[in-house]
Amino acid sequence: MPTYKELKVQIASLAAQAEAARTAEINAIVRAIRATIAEYGLTEKDIFGGRRGRPKKKKAQTVAPKYLDPATGATWSGRGRAPRWIANAASRDQFLIGS
Repeated sequence: MPTYKELKVQIASLAAQAEAARTAEINAIVRAIRATIAEYGLTEKDIFGGRRGRPKKKKAQTVAPKYLDPATGATWSGRGRAPRWIANAASRDQFLIGS
């Protein structure tokens, strides 16, 4: 029965052999891929598709104003925090545009 030290030496030897085999296979694959790309004239876009990286942020859509302050002409869409001129109103119906 082999000793612990002998087994560790075998493990290290096998790990080195496995890494060498992996490197050789990767190099062969990369050469084959490069040859195929050159043969067909492929580009990065052909292989990976459109835009790479983070997706673009969507632009915020503007919302038509829903409320109008008759005193100042200020408008509010009804989204987000209410402005002072409408925040304490008993009824917001009086500020609706088109009423």
